Amino acid sequence: MEIKEQTIQVDSLRSGATRAIASADLDIKTSLAQETARRWFNRTLSLRSPLDPPIPDRPGRPARPELIPPKHMKKRSLHTPKGRIALLHALAHIELNAVDLALDIVARFASEPVPNSFFDGWMQVAFEEAKHFKLIRERLRSLGADYGDLPAHDGLWQAAQDTRNSLSARLAVVPLILEARGLDVTPALQAKMRETGDIESADILDIIYNDEKGHVAVGAKWFRFLCARERKDPSETFKALVRANFRGPLKAPFNDVARAEAGLTPSFYRSLTSVSQS
Repeated sequence: MEIKEQTIQVDSLRSGATRAIASADLDIKTSLAQETARRWFNRTLSLRSPLDPPIPDRPGRPARPELIPPKHMKKRSLHTPKGRIALLHALAHIELNAVDLALDIVARFASEPVPNSFFDGWMQVAFEEAKHFKLIRERLRSLGADYGDLPAHDGLWQAAQDTRNSLSARLAVVPLILEARGLDVTPALQAKMRETGDIESADILDIIYNDEKGHVAVGAKWFRFLCARERKDPSETFKALVRANFRGPLKAPFNDVARAEAGLTPSFYRSLTSVSQS
């Protein structure tokens, strides 16, 4: 992996994030995301440079998996090996998109007037999302499968496109809706994996669940920061941004305890369960 990384010139944090987003080689993407994070944490990178490449409209992807509409995705029982592989494949796809989403918020908003600690937080998120993807992919391979073997949907990256012009909207939609949803559904998935005897997969979900609490917390922290700077009410601003930028309803049940631990209280989302944008 070191040889591949050395072939990609990284002049700044924005450069490293952008080049990782653009890479279609998933080993390079995840390793470059983590190496850029390490260099940023060690303060051996500038935030941006005149040499930074343009941010791609879409992240680099291998030829597989085939991307299909979410409604065409098959549902399988977790009580079968194929069903557990399908779930792990879907989770790998989510985590891969999460890597690119975290990198995109860094690259796209590198000129925003925010403290460097903003970028510390999101590069930590990118580092951990890359870790999650690698863990799930290793588990898939141990089960005789790999990422790309099954179809996946393309709905997650749409969130980046829809909120590319507003940092507040990006924070509202990606960490405070999409990542927070992971806090709602993961405990039940962990329990089902344990019921089937798949302890290895359940342990990976434990790691992801605990890390995702921190990711939602990063989003909530900086959303509240922006609201305070603009003297806006956080929960009312969140609801207005969701109505304007999020497609589809917010689905109960909610993991209120985990959400509150991350700084996302029910006043933000409880009244939005019937929201539906066409």
